[in-house]
Amino acid sequence: MLDSILRALVWVLNTIPWTRRAQPGRHTAQYLAAQPAPVRVSPWSRPWGGPSADEARAIFRAEEALRLPPVKRERYFATAWAERGYDYPYVASGVHQVRTKVPA
Repeated sequence: MLDSILRALVWVLNTIPWTRRAQPGRHTAQYLAAQPAPVRVSPWSRPWGGPSADEARAIFRAEEALRLPPVKRERYFATAWAERGYDYPYVASGVHQVRTKVPA
């Protein structure tokens, strides 16, 4: 019903000369045919944006982290990654994480 009302409204507006479009809309076949095809870029063509293996090894094998209890060790890892600008999925009881990715 809403679709038919909308089509009727568009038809009425098209009869008024100053409401007509001078160019095709961006969802019309004419507009899409005039656009260049999108360039597909492989994600493997970019360099790795994450931490290096040496950097990760240095964080996880840090002498001060090995002496901490497990909960504090995880907090240490999360803090060390945050200092370097990376997200470490720190999970603790009572802490609700906001998901950033949805499994497809």
